[in-house]
Amino acid sequence: MVRLAIEGGEPVRDDPIPIARPSMTDEEIKAVAEVLRSGQLAQGPRVEEFERAFAEVAGTEHCVATSSGTTALHLAYEALGADVVLCPAFTFIATASAALHAGADVVFVDIDPETYCMDPEHLEDTLKALKPHLKDTTVVVAPVHLYGHPADMDAINEVAEDHDALVVEDAAQAHGATYKGNPVGSLGHAACFSFYPTKNITTGEGGAVTTDDRELADRIASLRSHGEIERYHHAEIGYNFRMTDIAAAIGLVQLERLDELNEARRRNARFYLKEMADLEPYISLPVEKPWAEHVYHQFTIRINTEELGVGRDEFAEALRAEGVECAVHYPIPLHKQPALARKGSANVSLPESERAAREVLSIPVHPGLTEEDLEDVVRAVEKVVTGLAERS
Repeated sequence: MVRLAIEGGEPVRDDPIPIARPSMTDEEIKAVAEVLRSGQLAQGPRVEEFERAFAEVAGTEHCVATSSGTTALHLAYEALGADVVLCPAFTFIATASAALHAGADVVFVDIDPETYCMDPEHLEDTLKALKPHLKDTTVVVAPVHLYGHPADMDAINEVAEDHDALVVEDAAQAHGATYKGNPVGSLGHAACFSFYPTKNITTGEGGAVTTDDRELADRIASLRSHGEIERYHHAEIGYNFRMTDIAAAIGLVQLERLDELNEARRRNARFYLKEMADLEPYISLPVEKPWAEHVYHQFTIRINTEELGVGRDEFAEALRAEGVECAVHYPIPLHKQPALARKGSANVSLPESERAAREVLSIPVHPGLTEEDLEDVVRAVEKVVTGLAERS
């Protein structure tokens, strides 16, 4: 019988494997030092260079760099004049909270249980139910490419078009992912990215909006900087949501490494998918749809609690005891969050979002993992599955 570390057994690892680790080199340090020596620290030439480079990666004509992924969403919603934003209930709160900050109402949509992304059929049903209340309103649909897997954008765009809605991709976790060969960021009216330290590339903190709409890009750029259309000429009330040249300098180096970093994540994911295949039905592994290129911001497994006989949180505790850090993204679906439930969403039933919140668990997949790390992660997951299954 397997003796788990949580029960006093020997752990797989004494030095825990981190769930995330930013990948930095001397080149990023050198780029930051050059900016510091230049004296141009605020938004300047490095930001403009980063915007041009990132627009090319996203496959769009324009990119507006911002201070975070959250402010990117806020600016996109506000610039489009969103009155109502439909977003998945299973995602980070910023997708919804940014809409509220921009003055829009939020309506939650359920997810596909395999990809964890917005379910186009539930989106259709939700928009049909809302139709009597949407007269003379600007409706924005905000699908999230969760964990690095693209949402089904053809289906979502078709539903949105049928209901005269605009589409803003939340691509915060999907830099470099593709949908039917096209890069995420180019699949809607606009798209928003985050460059937080745990993302596939980072600027330390930062974000961006990508779009092919020049007028929209100009308005976002103006709102980003106090509503300026030229120095000290303010056409409307805006914000200080600017990216610094320091952040952009890091981002430029990271962009050069994006393919390399994503391939490392995909390689690590392939190893897990092969080595853990025999652990089903106790756990379910991530899927990659035929039309998608997944970039594995997270490698998220589903703990099949009925088969295993324990809950997800017990599984996570046992895995951490074996020396493998893990994380739950996200334990409370947005329609159940206290800050958002007051908006009237608490009684909505979104079963797939609620089930995912109970069952998902992310394990390390970042580019800093060694071959030994990967093997130890597999050993630890196998050990926990075996040990818990024996007790059920």
